[in-house]
Amino acid sequence: MLLAPSILAADFANLAASVGQITSVADRLHVDAMDGHFVPNLSFGPPVIAALRPHTDAYFDTHLMISNPADMLDAFLKAGADGITFHIELGDPRPMIDRIRAAGVDVGLSLNPDTPIDAVMPYLDAIDTLLVMSVHPGFGGQAFIPEVLDKVRAARAEIDARGLATMIEVDGGVTVETAVPCGAAGADILVAGSAVFHASDPVAAVHAIRDAGAAARATGVHSGG
Repeated sequence: MLLAPSILAADFANLAASVGQITSVADRLHVDAMDGHFVPNLSFGPPVIAALRPHTDAYFDTHLMISNPADMLDAFLKAGADGITFHIELGDPRPMIDRIRAAGVDVGLSLNPDTPIDAVMPYLDAIDTLLVMSVHPGFGGQAFIPEVLDKVRAARAEIDARGLATMIEVDGGVTVETAVPCGAAGADILVAGSAVFHASDPVAAVHAIRDAGAAARATGVHSGG
């Protein structure tokens, strides 16, 4: 089980310091880039990633919630992204998958809560990470949507049946409590924003969320959670 704190919930006025307090214990840093068009919010783009890059060697798990990821891909790569995830809702993902793969970084494909899991099944063998949104994307601090766990279980079963190395990531409303059903459903990576950066002890929060998810995954993969 990996934990990727979302810097969307970090202290933007002291971003490097806020991120720095958890990079020694976090497995990845989740970077939510939003354009105000694909999702109803603006966050940050390549300049923020480029500014953070000299301060940490952490893996930047970059989630493009933007309408034109192909146009912006080179800028995010140059800024220092280690993995690029984009959305199936934008249409045929193959050209973008091929470009990301050619760039030598990890490929991720995401789907929103209302999108059927069948939309991404044909591409599981072409990606490194399947990101299942457990909130409607756009804003941090939303409540977890438990119905998406059916998608996690379905993807887990398909990945295992085909012997793929594709990892399943869950993003949205992840806490110590919701990490348990995520882990039981077969998630490999949990994204947590507010539950980490707004905690009184962010380091302890990283350990608690990851441990809760890992324990559930070890004992209850494919269960109802």
